[in-house]
Amino acid sequence: MTKANRGDLFDPQCPTRRLLDRIGTKWTSMAVKVLAEAAPDEVRFAELRRRMPGISQKMLSVTLQSLARDGLVARRVEPTVPPRVHYRLTELGLSLEGPLAALRHWAERHMSEIDRNNRLEDARSSAG
Repeated sequence: MTKANRGDLFDPQCPTRRLLDRIGTKWTSMAVKVLAEAAPDEVRFAELRRRMPGISQKMLSVTLQSLARDGLVARRVEPTVPPRVHYRLTELGLSLEGPLAALRHWAERHMSEIDRNNRLEDARSSAG
C-alpha cells in the first residue's frame, strides 16, 4: 500500500474502501454479530439462518463463503449424511465485531434523526 491510497476512499485500492465493499452488506454484519455472540462456540448453518430473519439459503451461503475466503470465518464440515456444517469467527473475524458494534451504536443513536431529516426533506420536496 502506498501513502497515496491510504485513507483515500476515491482510490479503489484504499483499504477502508475495500473493507467496506466486503462487509458493507446487512447480511455480513448480521452474520458476524450472530457468530460473535456465540463465540468461541460454533454455529450450524440452520441456526445462523434461523437467527437472521429474511435471509435466503443461497444468500447465507454466499455471505459465509465470502467471510471464509477473507479469513474472517472458519468452516467445519461433519462427514454425516447430510453433512453438518459449523461456522465460527476466526481471531481476525472477532476483531471486526468491535468496529461493527460501534457502527450499530452510532446507528441506534442517530437513525431517528436521519429518519426525521428524510421526512422533512420529503415534505419539502412534495410541497414545492
